[in-house]
Amino acid sequence: MEINVKKLEPKQIYKLMTSIIVPRPIAWISTVSKKGVYNLAPFSYFGGISSEPPLIMVSIGSKSPGEKKDTWKNIEETGEFVINMVTKEVLAEMNITALPFEEEVDEFEKAGLTPVPSTVVKPPRVKESPVSVECRRYEIIEIGKMGVVLGEILNVHVRDDILNEKGYVDTTKLEIVGRLGGANYCLITADNTFELKRPDKE
Repeated sequence: MEINVKKLEPKQIYKLMTSIIVPRPIAWISTVSKKGVYNLAPFSYFGGISSEPPLIMVSIGSKSPGEKKDTWKNIEETGEFVINMVTKEVLAEMNITALPFEEEVDEFEKAGLTPVPSTVVKPPRVKESPVSVECRRYEIIEIGKMGVVLGEILNVHVRDDILNEKGYVDTTKLEIVGRLGGANYCLITADNTFELKRPDKE
């Protein structure tokens, strides 16, 4: 089958793209509003884009036409956020924070999660997450109804038991959750990963 994207509605395009671009890592973003209210929400249009400078990208949509999601608004106004890793242990809590709560609602409380202080930025980290990345807004590019947030990585918190002998995160020690299409997710474990080294040039 050949699908002409120009003939599809935006919602149909979204469903098609999210079923093709898989698995997607989840940026579980914690922010603080100007009024001091904690916010926590997951986004899966997310990835690393540069290591010099160390930059990540996350695309955030709107609540409704002309109304930015709380995460986008908070990053725009305060310039700071934290990306927390989503594992099987916190999957249910992450799913709760995906609900469209009002701006004055603290998602940490709703999901029964523990906010802990970050080192460089004001937004808290999720204590239950094994990896948290403190970021500063680098740039926000508005494309249609989306805000493409570029964040500069300032500081990283990693649980000691998941570091390898070289000081990097050993992802085979975690049950990391990835996003698929629709309501589907995948679980990355040591049993379903493999190593593939690049061949030598002849």
